[in-house]
Amino acid sequence: MARRLIEHDPLSKTSVYHSYDDLTKETVIEEIQDVSHILEVNKNTQNHDVGGGGGLNEYSRQGIKNGWWHVASIPNSVIMKWKKEHGVDVFNKDHTKAITRLLNDPAWRYLRTGTGRV
Repeated sequence: MARRLIEHDPLSKTSVYHSYDDLTKETVIEEIQDVSHILEVNKNTQNHDVGGGGGLNEYSRQGIKNGWWHVASIPNSVIMKWKKEHGVDVFNKDHTKAITRLLNDPAWRYLRTGTGRV
């Protein structure tokens, strides 16, 4: 089965590949995203001036003080995974409780930009 690059988005660091198996007549579209930069930025932001009130770091405190709170940077590949495996759509306001539950889960800590609970 030959794999062919269809497109690459340098901004999101996402590549889309097409494969076709002549024996099974099966077509596969595969999307791969390099998320290392997003996760590194999240980690550095989490660790910035930690130890404030309520378990919040300075980034979170300043955001809340100014009327916003950037709690996470979620890569496209994770957005798709949550929708497929958990039925959670991050673009649907009715899914806010499920998104909050996932972001507070230690398994998804690397998506968070702040400390404390969402």
